[in-house]
Amino acid sequence: MNAPSCAAVAAPPTSAAASPAAADVAGNRSTLAFEPGLAAHAAMLARIAASYEANATARQDLVQDMAFALWRALPRWRKEGSLRSFVARIAHNCCVDHIARQSKHRHDDIEDEILADAMANPQHDAARAERYERLQQALRQLPLGQRQAVSLALEGFSHGEIAAALNITINNADARISRARRTLAKHFGEQS
Repeated sequence: MNAPSCAAVAAPPTSAAASPAAADVAGNRSTLAFEPGLAAHAAMLARIAASYEANATARQDLVQDMAFALWRALPRWRKEGSLRSFVARIAHNCCVDHIARQSKHRHDDIEDEILADAMANPQHDAARAERYERLQQALRQLPLGQRQAVSLALEGFSHGEIAAALNITINNADARISRARRTLAKHFGEQS
């Protein structure tokens, strides 16, 4: 999936008539911090979304939700941690909300999604796409806490960064990742 460009993510309308100062703050939030932050982390947002959503259209909507949530949350970032951790935390919170909104009887047609993705990018290696989709399917089957920790680990976050992003202890992050690894190993061992 191609990550949205900054231009594709429209900032929500502001009421400049209500307060010129508010419009200035919103403008600064958008142009000074939001766009570079989104551009720098767009690929990570897309991968996190893919670990929660199989449907390409719903996945794009989820990335848009993440971008909007990031736009809204950026003024609250106190620079106490890295921007990357902050963005990941916002993204995972959006994914949790997304899962909560999903119907328990949602119908996923994963084979059609794989075919549609392959047709959209014919030079993409089919074997790599299949492995990636199998991993995403396996990640979506993990319990939420494990899924959050593993998707951050796959992004290269340290266990300390994962703990900070998820607001858990480092030991809890270690345990979630360990359990997820065992579950994924078992899953891929059974499919081989």
